[in-house]
Amino acid sequence: MFLGICIREDGLISISTRPLPGTTRDPLYPDSDGEPIGETDYHVVATIHLLAALRQWYRQREDVYVAGDMLLYYEEGNPRACRGPDVMVCKGVQGKHRRRSFRTWEEGIAPSVIFEVTSRKTRREDEEEKPRVYAGLGVKELYLFDPEGEYLRPRLKGFRLAAGQYQAVAADAEGKLFSPELGLGLAVEKDLSRLIDPATCLPLQTDEEKDEALRRAAGEANEARREAELERQRSAMLEAELARLRAARSSDES
Repeated sequence: MFLGICIREDGLISISTRPLPGTTRDPLYPDSDGEPIGETDYHVVATIHLLAALRQWYRQREDVYVAGDMLLYYEEGNPRACRGPDVMVCKGVQGKHRRRSFRTWEEGIAPSVIFEVTSRKTRREDEEEKPRVYAGLGVKELYLFDPEGEYLRPRLKGFRLAAGQYQAVAADAEGKLFSPELGLGLAVEKDLSRLIDPATCLPLQTDEEKDEALRRAAGEANEARREAELERQRSAMLEAELARLRAARSSDES
């Protein structure tokens, strides 16, 4: 629950409570559109990767909420005024609690950045219908990523809102984009759109990737210890053999 505190004209303090944004179930605004998170494994993995990486990036920011495959309602009383971004980054929220849907009139904001993992099937919606809605809401940046390379050239495109219209973002010489809103670079790596930390020039790692890196490092450390132990044993055996030969030679000379 939200705790609202205000000072009245008579100097007394008034306290009220109201539900956290997006947590109440309202039959007027369904929680799901019945559609799967992605058409293929390529789309599902690309979406989940972006979601995980962004949540990791903003893990210490209580005023930033990152959602994936969540319905975005943008007109109170009109449930048809709804879209389902694949991934959205919402700055200025009042807490990153779990939500059933994102309703702009409850949150008091619109998403800052939206990612659409697109395909030939969703091309018209992703390139025409959704951008019109997002521009009208004031979504500052929009990114389209085609994991299978079905139609989008290049496979990753970025757009920045200017004077109410989206303008294409120019890529650098390596084909990478930069997001001022996120403070991150974006690049295509195989079937994924990777987020790049400009401080290290390295891709952000998800928790799963970090765990895999730790497992790999632990395995390499164990292998190094095993090799060191084998080398120690070989050295000890060699020293023992040399000592035996010296003893035998001394015995023969006497």
